[in-house]
Amino acid sequence: TEKVNYVQRQIYNRVQYFVFDSDVGHFVGFAPAGEMKAERSNNDSAALDFYRGEVDRLCRHNY
Repeated sequence: TEKVNYVQRQIYNRVQYFVFDSDVGHFVGFAPAGEMKAERSNNDSAALDFYRGEVDRLCRHNY
């Protein structure tokens, strides 16, 4: 099987705030506001489960 990766990036005004990468399995913040958002999202188990499942729902069936 192919290695499939899901990445979601939050960018506003050319500044990357945070990223979810299915290989990492959690959000990573870059700007101060993004670090707070990533920390909040990482503490929300429902959000993490949702984004971890996106690789199967959106990506894997195409390969």
